[in-house]
Amino acid sequence: MSSDVRLASPQGKWVLFTTVLGSSMALLDSTVVNVALPRIGRDLDTDLAALQWTVNAYMLTLAGLILLGGALGDRYGRRRVFVVGVVWFAVASLLCGIAPNAGVLIAARALQGVGGALLTPGSLALIQASFHPDDRGRAVGLWSGFGGIGAAVGPFLGGWLVDGPGWRWVFLLNVPLALVCVPVALRHVPESGDGRKAHGRFDVLGAALGAVALALVTYALIEAGEGEPGAVVVGAAVLGLAAGVAFVVVERRRPDPMLPPEIFASRQFTAVNLVTLCVYAAFGGFFFLGVVQLQVVSGYSALRAGTALLPATLLMLLFSARSGELSDRIGPRVPLTVGPLLCAAGLLLMLRVGGDASYVADVLPAVLVLGTGMVTLVAPLTATVLASVDTGRAGLASGINNAAARAAGLVAVAALPLLAGMGPDAYRSPAAFDAAFGRAMLICAAVLAAGSALAFATVRRPPPGCARPECHTHGSVAVPPLEGRRGGRL
Repeated sequence: MSSDVRLASPQGKWVLFTTVLGSSMALLDSTVVNVALPRIGRDLDTDLAALQWTVNAYMLTLAGLILLGGALGDRYGRRRVFVVGVVWFAVASLLCGIAPNAGVLIAARALQGVGGALLTPGSLALIQASFHPDDRGRAVGLWSGFGGIGAAVGPFLGGWLVDGPGWRWVFLLNVPLALVCVPVALRHVPESGDGRKAHGRFDVLGAALGAVALALVTYALIEAGEGEPGAVVVGAAVLGLAAGVAFVVVERRRPDPMLPPEIFASRQFTAVNLVTLCVYAAFGGFFFLGVVQLQVVSGYSALRAGTALLPATLLMLLFSARSGELSDRIGPRVPLTVGPLLCAAGLLLMLRVGGDASYVADVLPAVLVLGTGMVTLVAPLTATVLASVDTGRAGLASGINNAAARAAGLVAVAALPLLAGMGPDAYRSPAAFDAAFGRAMLICAAVLAAGSALAFATVRRPPPGCARPECHTHGSVAVPPLEGRRGGRL
């Protein structure tokens, strides 16, 4: 199928609508579930570990399979895999919405992540494969812009649902969205694939080993936080590290690996991904604990807590493109050094948010400083990742960076309560949670400072003529923007 759909045509508008709607399902879930955690814990009578798994089960399968999801679209058809992902995500969301206990909810969240790994890269790949080259850049820009708006709406919508119909509707809402998305995709979106990927084997073993390594390490960290560092926990940690080593060995030996080791021969690429791990570990920890702090300690409703952090997203939407332009002029080293320090300052300001916290005097200044730091660093981070590899590997580099950020958030959600001394029932006690939250913010600020120091020591100006981001507007606070492979492949 040639890339000949024009953006102004009815079909072009349907393609854009479908891809935005599908990707927004996954994006909304990644932002609204945190708002619902205290209510989920109370309704299902569960402990902090189950709430950690409610977040991490989704991130685990999504981070582990997102690169494989893009390859499946190349092989079997991007529309086909996208539609399968939307249906899968909707069915898993239904299971989340009717889950009778925490165990079923966690299992359904893991299934949701599988669906997200299929539809998230597929939505951008469809944009790039469907539109005429003259319209592709604008289509990608609209896709990323509308996705940012979805990220901004997410916490507000999630808070309204939790306070109104109930937390289950955070998940059930995906079902009617899928019922709209799938028929439109089948009727109006052209099928596309990559003939160069029609043969060869998928790196299923590599994907499985990576997911197992993350799962076992996550399990060990969460269970250690429960106060039971016994033989099972130690064994899980050892097996997780062994699976990680096996993953590296397998990727080095496979002819067509999911994660080509040679891409890390670029010192700049390796360094920027290490910065990414620091930055998004801190973000993951904060956005997991921050809305809980506002509800449990400060007494905010779910709606008020969800909207409290909205200014950070709005700053990203309004100024991410300008931040990218500034980075082009002065180079990425200064933004990637200053940005994490501003974010660290924002998290330190969150130490003032306790019982009966004033939004204007206590919460808003912290969120504005944090958002300013995110604006400063996110666009330059993506541009530097793309510029550090050959143009033909820009999409792969972006996918690796996106997966690295998700993995960092996954580990942070598992490890931070343990490091901060949060007990299993900490979220039920405002005093205990407040004390542990303060320690957690200090840890996150220190990790951000380490990322800043690493950027200052390693990041250099990219060479001329390197790949540049196509997604200029970005509103997600959870992960860096996902860029497509040049030539229409993701």
